[in-house]
Amino acid sequence: MDINFNNVTLEVAAEFVKNNVDCVLVVDIKTNTYKSIIKKGIFEDIIDETGDYPDLIQKLWFHLNDGTESITEDYQVFIPAFGEFTGKYSKRLKINYNDDIHAANMMIYPVNNEVYFIVLDELDNSEKAQEFLTNEKVKSIQNTYLFSMYIDLVKNETSSISITEISDDTVHSQIKYTDWRMMIVNMIWPDDQALFLERTDPDYLKNNFKPGRTSSFDCLMQNLEGKYIWVKLTFSRAETNNSEEDFRYVFMVQDIHENSVQLMSTLKKYEELASKDTLTDIFNHGRIETELHNAIEIVGRTGRDISIMMYDLDYFKKVNDKYGHAVGDMTLKHFSHMLRHYYKDKNAVLGRWGGEEFVVVCYDSDSEKTNFFAEESRTMVSEEEFKVIGKITCSVGYTQIKKDDGFDLAFDRMDKALYKAKADGRNCVRTDKDI
Repeated sequence: MDINFNNVTLEVAAEFVKNNVDCVLVVDIKTNTYKSIIKKGIFEDIIDETGDYPDLIQKLWFHLNDGTESITEDYQVFIPAFGEFTGKYSKRLKINYNDDIHAANMMIYPVNNEVYFIVLDELDNSEKAQEFLTNEKVKSIQNTYLFSMYIDLVKNETSSISITEISDDTVHSQIKYTDWRMMIVNMIWPDDQALFLERTDPDYLKNNFKPGRTSSFDCLMQNLEGKYIWVKLTFSRAETNNSEEDFRYVFMVQDIHENSVQLMSTLKKYEELASKDTLTDIFNHGRIETELHNAIEIVGRTGRDISIMMYDLDYFKKVNDKYGHAVGDMTLKHFSHMLRHYYKDKNAVLGRWGGEEFVVVCYDSDSEKTNFFAEESRTMVSEEEFKVIGKITCSVGYTQIKKDDGFDLAFDRMDKALYKAKADGRNCVRTDKDI
């Protein structure tokens, strides 16, 4: 068609659009379906002749970006919000097609409450390059903030919703804040849901936030693929001309997963260092004492079978006096290594009480089972060949924790059982029943 300024009419313009626009779709809002009017180029393959409108919205807003087949079910609740329009709307699309990236423009024209027109047009190479340069500038921000919105608690409204994982565009339709809370709580890790509901409760926000006040908390939340990641949830109350009567807030979800994992790994490392005996690399006195207190509390609360025992290396002072403390330390490390290996699959916790004394907390172990462990491990030690010193034996005392035990009472029975074993000639096992 030969077009010049003077011969352009409405009919000529309509013919031009028909011949040059790549894709035109019409949407029936009442039935949530669409049909294709025009399809050319890449859109012949990626857009069906007819289909469900929510599926189309999901594809246009997310699937075409990087080819993901689906998003986690909990995020599906936001799809209808992305498909509602009260005025003209424009969006740039990044389309992954046949392992090549295409850029396209999408225009949406609501005709009325029942019909939308959607026009899709692939960009040429120069526009595509400019589009990708712009995307790179904001990529780091989009990857950091997963979700944001504006809240008016007086009107129970949300607005300017942006779910960056799905799209960097703002959702134009409004969702009631009370509805939003119950939608998003399903994306929070079950153990964190109570905290989330408490901190997002309208009364909590009104009572705990002065104008300009900002507060945040960390929790686990599903990302787009349904995997739980660490996020920071932040609320900030807006300062307005009528701040005392207005209850307006900005809410943001920030991805802090990588930093949180690194931090927790570091904290775990220092926690282990603070809990370990530097010589034997098993739990130290403080940590095994905590384990004893916890075990006694568990029995008192549940009646679970738990026993505690103490080992003492026989005549260990003679080792230090004869061979020196370096050999003595080597012997202690050898002995603790044997016990750690022996108890590794027995639901037991081992720690060094001090000097040559070691404590074991045996979970799900009654007196009979604990006696078997004590005798078998004692025999194992007596048959072991230790470097430099050769043979050495140990004495063992144990007791089963009772439901009405306190720490001092249970520990005293175990301690007296150990002294009974030493009094009976050492290299033997005694229980509090032998006292």
